[in-house]
Amino acid sequence: MSEKQELIRKMIQMQREFIAQEQQGGIEQKDYFVPDSNQKLSGYRESYAEAATRVIDLAHEEKGSRR
Repeated sequence: MSEKQELIRKMIQMQREFIAQEQQGGIEQKDYFVPDSNQKLSGYRESYAEAATRVIDLAHEEKGSRR
């Protein structure tokens, strides 16, 4: 599996886990934006953003374009 495919798979899994948590009991804004280090969402936004940025960079490399 290519790096891009693996990152996309990881992002989809992260989305599924987020949706499941939201459906189980909701997510407070503060828990999403400023979670405690022991919470499941700790580092979620940063990790997802890094993966998404890398996918974009890889797609540009594939097409020979720049952003």
